Amino acid sequence: MDTYHSNRASWAPGLLSPLSPTIIESLEARSRDVQERTFCKWLNTKLEANNYPPMTSLVKDLSDGVRLIQLMEIMGDTSLGRYNRTPRMRVQKAENVNKALEFITSRGVKLTNIGPEDIIDGNLKLILGMIWTLILRFTIADISEEGLSAKEGLLLWCQRKTEPYREVDVQDFSLSWSSGLALCALIHCHRPDLIDYDKLDKEDRHGNTRLAFQIAEEHLGIPQLLEVADLCDSQHPDERSVMTYVAGYFHAFSSMEQTETVSRRVEKFAELMQSVWSSRNDYERRVLELLRSMSEMRMNWAAKSFVGTYADARQHAASFQNYKQTTKRTWVTEKQDVATLFGNVQTKLKTYGLREYVPPPGLSLSDVDGAWNMLLKAEAERSKAINAEIRQIKENLRHKFADLANDFERRLRIISTELVSIEGPLEEQMQQVRELQTRMPALSDSLHVVAAAEDECRDANVDENDYTVFTMEDLRFELELVSQSITKKIAFIDNQIVSRNMTNLTPAQLEQFESTFRYFDKDESNTLNQSEMSAALASLGIVYSDEDMDIIYDQLLQDYGAVTFEAFINLLVNIMEDQTSPAQLRESFRGIAADKPYVTELDLRVAHLPASAIEFLRQAMPSAENDVGEPQYDYERWLDEVFEQDER
Repeated sequence: MDTYHSNRASWAPGLLSPLSPTIIESLEARSRDVQERTFCKWLNTKLEANNYPPMTSLVKDLSDGVRLIQLMEIMGDTSLGRYNRTPRMRVQKAENVNKALEFITSRGVKLTNIGPEDIIDGNLKLILGMIWTLILRFTIADISEEGLSAKEGLLLWCQRKTEPYREVDVQDFSLSWSSGLALCALIHCHRPDLIDYDKLDKEDRHGNTRLAFQIAEEHLGIPQLLEVADLCDSQHPDERSVMTYVAGYFHAFSSMEQTETVSRRVEKFAELMQSVWSSRNDYERRVLELLRSMSEMRMNWAAKSFVGTYADARQHAASFQNYKQTTKRTWVTEKQDVATLFGNVQTKLKTYGLREYVPPPGLSLSDVDGAWNMLLKAEAERSKAINAEIRQIKENLRHKFADLANDFERRLRIISTELVSIEGPLEEQMQQVRELQTRMPALSDSLHVVAAAEDECRDANVDENDYTVFTMEDLRFELELVSQSITKKIAFIDNQIVSRNMTNLTPAQLEQFESTFRYFDKDESNTLNQSEMSAALASLGIVYSDEDMDIIYDQLLQDYGAVTFEAFINLLVNIMEDQTSPAQLRESFRGIAADKPYVTELDLRVAHLPASAIEFLRQAMPSAENDVGEPQYDYERWLDEVFEQDER
């Protein structure tokens, strides 16, 4: 397995991560080693070409400034004048280094944070930075590809040359070169006679890199500035070192590039003309389609009609809104795009001094603007028509609901008035109320029509209505109120008939019994269930066991079908005649009160009276508060008042 991949695989949980300080320091140290070796070889190519002995150490050989001056004279192709050729003192070395640095600066090369003392003292990091600046200035700076910077231009050049090679993907000057295939591809692209790319073992990274180094040096004169391990065994090959080496390929093949430049110029012009021709056709096709679409939309709007319902009007409005949010926005974008396309065509033609493009009749930008203005006018008319239709429909719905609601309330008011006006013998009153009751179902059914009209208004978002003060809630409430009034009136008359026939009860007793019945008739059905009947009897001081109460209730159901007011009164008559007397009631209350002249709420609860009976007695009996504010109920006085009225 390759060293690079094995290193990547060795990063496991618990070990140092690639971002740890130790790893970063190790990578930086390795990068400096590679740069020092590469840059030293690059400088030696300059020295050896001019018959100077090569350097072995940047730190040592540049420290006296002699080699630096020699290099500047070679790169600048000029003499720097007199200098100390065998400096021994630090000041002499500083003069030499300073002379070289001044020359570098004079050539427009900007040096940052480096002085003579840094080179004399062997600051490798700053020395490498200076040499990299020289490499950029004298080797890479003159590389240009479509106006890009030197680095980007070199990268683009490499990408274009290696694009046909499937296994090569040059994205940087580091890992993209670790397989050696990119170097082999560059050689094969320009000199296919030197290397058989198809026969390469694409997995042999070291072998491919070694082969590329050998062929480049022997046949192309490109010195081997890197070692195989620098590319293949490094987690992150040094970018500057790789750029320095790859730049040698660019310069080696520069003469061959001249021919490519001529071919590219013709190719570029052909591509330009083809692009202009394609853009012109695209412009004309898109303008023609845009004009046709806008014309069809105007005709479609003109042909549309309304059916007079809110749902139909809303459908028209929704369709129009959808057009504005989708189709129109597409057209706005398309209109802008064709204008931009037209401008791009004219710009290209003008840039190359070619004849201006004139669209066919009816397809110019002014024609598009004219059609667009017509569309906007038709759009405004369409919007007004829809809004006017919706306003008219809403007004009609207001009138419809108001007429129905007002008529319903008028009919309801007539029944209510007739109910209040009923008088005469009880049997005749009952007949009149029954007749009114027969008219209620039809009136109730007509409320559904009003409700449907209100639903139409709600669906149309009609919130206000100046033609009526009534809402469905108002009418429903009033209908329920009149229905309850009729029901109560029937129950009242029926109870009055029963009371009238009870000749063995005094008016006071009838009034007491009737008020008791009404109090415990919680659902106003004019009947009592068993618990209500038990509570009503208990409130009158009549208490039975559960077994006796079951028997009494079942008997009433058999006799009357329900515990009606008549059944309740007859039951009380029987009880009064058989067992209930003022003396018996007083005796019962005294037993509950433990012989006190009053009872408390606690006494009533201890006697296990139902809660409803206790509530009734609390309201019926006179009371007074004791010293601690607890109410005391005077049952003697209450019974006296009740039976005194009976005696009277």
